[in-house]
Parts: sequence; structure tokens; C-alpha cells
Amino acid sequence: MFESLKKGGKAYMANNNPHVVPRGDDWAVVRENGDRASSLHDTQAQAIDAGRRIAQRDNLELFIHRPNGQIRDRDSYGKDPCPPRDKKH
Repeated sequence: MFESLKKGGKAYMANNNPHVVPRGDDWAVVRENGDRASSLHDTQAQAIDAGRRIAQRDNLELFIHRPNGQIRDRDSYGKDPCPPRDKKH
């Protein structure tokens, strides 16, 4: 799902951003380089709150997916890749 990159001879993940994704009947917060969910929630709103706390704490970007897996929204809490376009915050 997510690709690793090489830099200085060492493999590392490009980002460790949290993603809010559907997982069965629940919603999960999953890091880009993780196989396991950081947390599981009954609703997408609960998962977004948990993912937002992680993104704010670690200065990352939160990706929110639709039930079909498509990214529906993203919020940056660190180095914003497109600062002029992010008008929500």
C-alpha cells in the first residue's frame, strides 16, 4: 500500500501519516508504514478525532478515506505541502 524510499543507503518510510480507513464494520487509524491499526472505532468521526490527535502530536498529515477507500479529505498539522491552498484552518 505504501512505498519505502532509500536515502543514505538506508531504507525508510517517506511519511508516517495516519490514515482513517474502513475496517469491516469499524473504522481504523493506520499509519502509512504500519500493518496494524493504531486504534479501532465504531464511527468514522471517532476515528478522525483519534487520527487528528496523532497528526497534531507528531506534526503529520491526516488522510481521511471514504467507505470505498478513496481519500475524501486530508488535513496537515506539520509542514503543509501546499500552504496557500489549505484554507480550512
